[in-house]
Amino acid sequence: MKKSILRFSAAARLPAGFRATGIVAGLKASGQPDMAMFFSDAPAALAGTFTTNQVKAATVRLDSERVATVGMAHGVVVNSGQANACTGKNGLRDAQAMAAHAAQQFGVAPEMFLVCSTGRIGIPLRMDIILPGIEKLAQAVVPGGGESAARGIMTTDTRPKRFTVPFIANGKPCRLTGIAKGAGMIQPCMATMLAFLLTDAKVDRRAMQKALKAAVDKSFNRISVDADQSTNDTVLMLANGRAGNTALKPGHRDWPSFVAALDGVTFRLAMEMVRDGEGAQKMVTVRVQGARTPADAEAAARAVANSFLVKTSWVGSYPNWGRIMDALGYSPAKVDETKVEIRYDNLLAAQNGVKEGASIEQLSKVAAKKEFLITIDLHLGRHAATVYSCDCTEEYVRINK
Repeated sequence: MKKSILRFSAAARLPAGFRATGIVAGLKASGQPDMAMFFSDAPAALAGTFTTNQVKAATVRLDSERVATVGMAHGVVVNSGQANACTGKNGLRDAQAMAAHAAQQFGVAPEMFLVCSTGRIGIPLRMDIILPGIEKLAQAVVPGGGESAARGIMTTDTRPKRFTVPFIANGKPCRLTGIAKGAGMIQPCMATMLAFLLTDAKVDRRAMQKALKAAVDKSFNRISVDADQSTNDTVLMLANGRAGNTALKPGHRDWPSFVAALDGVTFRLAMEMVRDGEGAQKMVTVRVQGARTPADAEAAARAVANSFLVKTSWVGSYPNWGRIMDALGYSPAKVDETKVEIRYDNLLAAQNGVKEGASIEQLSKVAAKKEFLITIDLHLGRHAATVYSCDCTEEYVRINK
């Protein structure tokens, strides 16, 4: 069977049966959009992945329980500006009240709504603003509201992040749309990020949960902006079956197309988070190969991608491979400095742990690019790992001071 070519577009064209919107409720002093809602006219199969931080926002606790026990949802209501993390029992009550109030607007059960919050930690929610905001959202959701919803969930993001891809299941046209936010406190598993994946395909819930976790591991869990892990990270996926296909799951002839669509959308959203990292000017891919074990490859790649000495050298376009060697050495990975090889794009910078190959001037031209690749070969085994990172500029400090 001929493999179909998926065409991804940087747009929030919602699948059939979904409505959305974003509004200015008044949570942000800037007057920027600060609430959003996604709603499926039909009950949708539900899947989700969440932060592994031991300190979890009230919304994460609420949503993870509903993913595990309910497994279906009609919608999600989101507020930006206040994280509802470290807010105690009142925070959980507020999250439950948000879900119940949203559900009431559509005449559905309270447990059929989920809640996400993003923003400052430790600040009680302004429910006097949020509850009227929910009513306004419910009145405004429309099939063409994906773009405004993408803006309603932003915090320090400089631009909305959204992708849509069509695919075929049982000969019927389907669509998958992903909308996300995230620019800082990015070090999965996962990051200070929210992502919402919507499809009108019918998908087996358990199969979708496994596919979502696999997609997240290859995308959102491969990025790092500042090595900080958030309390609020949430990825939710809803599949409402409006396309009329038979349930997608492993063994279905169109399961590979669905997985490719899911993998493609999540990866593109993740890359946009790195490119839009707080204050970032460059995106750098760090690939470690030749590691003794998968864990060693992962540890070595993350040590380099998260090193602020390495990240600041990228700002100055200086190929300071000595800092890379240092990060490798303090990582938990097994490293033999006499075997390490480092390349900037395809230019050799160091071999057997010492300077070799291209000149500093040649390497600096690579490091001056907006996007480049650092390949590190430990020459100790056959395992590899990749992390997508960015530089750290003075602007990052200004944003987070």
